[in-house]
Amino acid sequence: MVDASVAIRNAVKPFLQNLEAGDAFLVAVSGGADSLALAAALFIESKDLALKPVAITIDHQLQKDSQKQAENVAAQLRGIGYAKVLVKKVVVNSDSGIESGARDARYKAIDQSCEEENAVKVFLGHTRDDQAETVLLGLARGSGARSLSGMAIDNGKYIRPLLAITREETEAACKEFNLDFWSDPHNFNTEFTRVRVRREVIPYLEENLDPGISKALVRTAALLRDDADALDQWAARESGDLDCQRLAGLPKAIRTRIIRSAAIEAGAIPGQLSFEQIGAIDALICAWKGQGAVSLAGGVKVERISGRLSLSR
Repeated sequence: MVDASVAIRNAVKPFLQNLEAGDAFLVAVSGGADSLALAAALFIESKDLALKPVAITIDHQLQKDSQKQAENVAAQLRGIGYAKVLVKKVVVNSDSGIESGARDARYKAIDQSCEEENAVKVFLGHTRDDQAETVLLGLARGSGARSLSGMAIDNGKYIRPLLAITREETEAACKEFNLDFWSDPHNFNTEFTRVRVRREVIPYLEENLDPGISKALVRTAALLRDDADALDQWAARESGDLDCQRLAGLPKAIRTRIIRSAAIEAGAIPGQLSFEQIGAIDALICAWKGQGAVSLAGGVKVERISGRLSLSR
């Protein structure tokens, strides 16, 4: 049986080998088992590739002594061998919830540091367990195939090489690497939706439905990602011409993608484009009865004029 640390090193190898000598990359580390194991594996595997590994840890300032914890993480990273460790403090806007606000603040700091360090890639420590949670949350929201396809392993900038690795394996790897991982108290607070899914919903499903539910959710995500990619490519080829008769002849899955893309390009706010709004615009094409314009967040107005969709602000 392959040691957990070896499995994680094998998981990061292909992505590092795609980089060129002299390239800098960033690895985001919270201090938890997933990101610490990832950081250790990346450092070891990058040694002989003439790459420049940079580690970053984010202090969200949401807990007492958070600065001390960030410093502890930085010390461990230096112990691994990282010559450059960034500790970034962020201010979390909780208007949309602490989970969402912390995520937004974290990614903003990571993106900024990526530019400052001229890093070509950012490595994140999401695991198979995180992917299963993401898919289940998307299912609960009634999301489409793109959302249900979960997180991408490689989206061009962000790399998540551990999506086939379990949380249990990262904890075992930390022991093999002789690292002390931190358990964030927020990960035990069931006021957060993702924590409830992790600690209550998935264990319940594993016990009462199928012990392999997490693996099945991840497999479903991979299949849906392939489907969503194909549909997006088809829609991209058909976009541009908003003649209603032509659009009506396309499959609905393609047509609604074109509608969404056109709305966003016109200035609509992506996160506020609802299923109902897309359906109302689709009705302008396929169920035309002289209905009025559809108003979208961002000040975009969509109406049918002379047999074509018109989008304006």
